[in-house]
Amino acid sequence: MFCVIYSFQVKEGQTDKFLRSWEELTKLIYQFEGSLGSRIHRAGERIYIAYAQWPDKKRWEESGDQLPPSADQWRKEMRESCEKIETIHELEMVSDLLKEKTFSK
Repeated sequence: MFCVIYSFQVKEGQTDKFLRSWEELTKLIYQFEGSLGSRIHRAGERIYIAYAQWPDKKRWEESGDQLPPSADQWRKEMRESCEKIETIHELEMVSDLLKEKTFSK
């Protein structure tokens, strides 16, 4: 599995627009490009960190050509709502111990 971590610095008053466009674009990438989805976290005031999972690095590198035309508008809105968007890490998974629920005896 391959993961990419992104950092977003959102403009003042643009959080709702940013999150809406991020969600809609992420859904399209999952549906049309073969990603394994993404999660987003608030790291501070107007700072968000997201990570996207992919089956492998090649699939991520080759993504973008299969998206429908509606993706262009979501990309535009996301860019317009941010002061800065940055890819901060590209990661190959070594071990995965995340669980869906807590341990119970």
